[in-house]
This record gives sequence, C-alpha cells and structure tokens, in this order.
Amino acid sequence: MTALAEPGASPIARAGSLFRTTRLGGVGLVVLVLCLWEASVRFGVIESVNWPAFTSVLVALIHGLASGELPIVIGSTLWRMLRGYAIGCAIGLPLGFALAVLRPVRLTLETTIELLRPVPVPAVIPPLIFVFGINDPLKIFAVAFAVLFPVTLNTMSGVLAVDPLYLQVARTFGLPRARTLLRVVLPAALPFILAGLRTSLALALVVTVVAEMIAGDSGVGYYLATMQFAVRSADMFAAIVLLAAVAYLLNWLFITWEARVIRWARTREASSGTP
Repeated sequence: MTALAEPGASPIARAGSLFRTTRLGGVGLVVLVLCLWEASVRFGVIESVNWPAFTSVLVALIHGLASGELPIVIGSTLWRMLRGYAIGCAIGLPLGFALAVLRPVRLTLETTIELLRPVPVPAVIPPLIFVFGINDPLKIFAVAFAVLFPVTLNTMSGVLAVDPLYLQVARTFGLPRARTLLRVVLPAALPFILAGLRTSLALALVVTVVAEMIAGDSGVGYYLATMQFAVRSADMFAAIVLLAAVAYLLNWLFITWEARVIRWARTREASSGTP
C-alpha cells in the first residue's frame, strides 16, 4: 500500500509524502519548465524571433482554438491516425496469433517481418508517393505499416508466453481449439496485446504528423511546416502544445480503458505481492 505521512508530521514531511505518492511532482516539473521557458525570453537569455515567450504561445493557442483553425487541423490528423491505427491493429492481431500458433506461418513470415520492421517510416514515404500520391491513402498506409509490427510481435509474444498449464487444463476438459484460443489463450495474452496496442497508439500519432510534414496538404504536420516557413513561431508552438495535450489525453484514455479490461491481472498481481 502507498505510504502516507503521519497525522502529526511536519509540513515538509507532508509535502514530501505528496510528491512521492501523487503526480504533484510531475505537474510541478511541467510548470517549472514552462516558467523557465517564459523567463528565458523575458530576461533575454534567448533572443530569437523563433523562440517566443510561452505567454505568446498561450495567446496563439487560445486564438487558434477560438477561431476553429486548430480544432480542424488536429481533427484531420486524428481522423487519419485512427484509420491507419485500426487497419494496422486489424491485421496485426490475427497475424500475431497465426505466427504464434502455426509454426509453418512463423517460419515463412518471420524473416520478412524482421527485414521490414527496422525500416524507418520516413524512408518509406517518398517511394509510396508514386503509388498513393499525397492524399490520405498514403498517410493511412504509413500509419498501418508502423503499427503493424509492434502489434503483431506483442501479440505473438503474449500467445507464446501463455502458461502451458492453462492449455493442459483446456485439453483435459475437451475444449475445441478455437474455443481454447478464445477463452484461454486470448485472456492470458491480453496484457501483452494491450501493451502493443498502447505503444502503437503513440507511434501512430507520430507517424501521421511526420507523413503530413513530408507529403501533406492539411493536418498538424502540414500546419507546423507552414508556420515554420511563414516564421509564425508562436502559432507553430501552439500547435505543438495542443498536440502534446491530445497525445497525453489519448494515452490517459487508453490506460483507463486498459485498467478496466485487465482488472483481473492487476488483482492477481496485488494478491501475489507483485510490485
């Protein structure tokens, strides 16, 4: 259980307990960084038109949200990202199961996967322009390509890591293979699978923005490049701040959903004393 300060503890001890047991330290660090950012401009530590004060960025952010420009920009990026993410997951999940369960499939495809997996997505985008052009199919394919490998490999690792005792019990009760995969293997592998899905979610957002920078006509990536060339640094940083906030929100939503889906795993860890 989380240790709390004693009722009669000093204010310093109470503050230390809050920093150890809550996210107050993380919030404080973010506030400190933003204050240093503002001070670096106000006190002339950094003098550049490309480094605006954080208050200027905040004003640009509020103006962009109020005008509707930034919501449209971030919305188009998220729409591309979610489509590519869904396609990559839809292919990666069954492929990961097939690689783990069917040895011939694993022997056939494992080499190809290991060859393609290290290829950086930005290196793939220019050749894909000749195939897809610069429209949404290019970005969606790039995101699906990036998402495919972590989802596939995490799913395969999760299935291969299932305790053989579970499978023996299923065979003892005469469960069919398909039902064993659905009722036994899938729940046991779920923590691995969700870890891959969570990693891929952040990767999908990064790849979408990069693809929009390289070959885009809308979205956050295109907006950042446009603001850079127009020397509108406050607007550029405002989009970055909004992108960071959206990424944090997506991660928080996924963690909240994950905690509900695999609550049984957390309960088992707590009962066994696993940290």
